[in-house]
This record gives sequence, structure tokens and C-alpha cells, in this order.
Amino acid sequence: MSTKRGEPLKNDLTEDLLSELMLARSIDEALDKEFISNSLSEYLAILLKEKGLKKSDVIKKSSLNTTFAYLIFSGQRQASRNKVLQLVFALGATLSEAQRVLKLSGVNELYCKNRRDAIIIFCLKNSKSLEETDDILYEYDEPVIWDD
Repeated sequence: MSTKRGEPLKNDLTEDLLSELMLARSIDEALDKEFISNSLSEYLAILLKEKGLKKSDVIKKSSLNTTFAYLIFSGQRQASRNKVLQLVFALGATLSEAQRVLKLSGVNELYCKNRRDAIIIFCLKNSKSLEETDDILYEYDEPVIWDD
């Protein structure tokens, strides 16, 4: 699932890719890299495959409405930042994976200077569940991610 128009695969460090682009003598040489699509649905499919997860299990774990979640996965619906974060936690995403999912969803990425986002970043880095993360957010008087 690669395209020459999207973001570089996560195996390429951004700094390394930038260095190679700066040294390229032609556009063909510069673009001779594997890129993944900018499609959220394609990236979610990649994450499911890499992590050996079933879409139905992730949706159940996310506590999202099933129909709505399937529409997000298919690219037919956009979701709020909190709904995307529910998916991120259900996927067991790393911080970099979470940032990419948020970006591809068209919502703000996590920002470490924002207190709530800093808590979420900490929880992602420490493999906390959505429930654990919401408990910590609540404890620090920050809005929780999942709210009926």
C-alpha cells in the first residue's frame, strides 16, 4: 500500500530522508523512496495488519458506535479528535502512530505543551489503556477522552 505522493514509511527517519532529498540530483532520485498513502483508511489497515488485530476487536475495544467506527475505517466519515483517540488507544498505537492517525484524520496532533495532551502522550508512551488514561485525566481535572 504505497504511493509516491504520501508520507514516507515509518522506517525512514525524517532527518535521513531530508538529507537524501537535499543530496538528490534529480526529482526521480529524490522520489525513489517508498511512501505510504495519505489515506486514513489505508493507514488504519496497515496498523491492523502490522499489529495482527481484527477491525471488529479494535472497534469493540474503542467503545465507538460500531457503524460509525466502520465508516471511519472505510474513510466515509470523519471523527472528532476524541473519537480518533479512542481508536488510537484501541489499536495500542505508539506515539508516532497516534500522531500520524490524528494528522490523517484532519485533527490536531498531540502537543506536549498542552497539559491534557501531555498526559495523553505519557499514557501512550507507557502503554496505558483508554480507561486508565481517562482515570488519570479525571484525576488531574482534565477532560476525559471517552464520554457517553
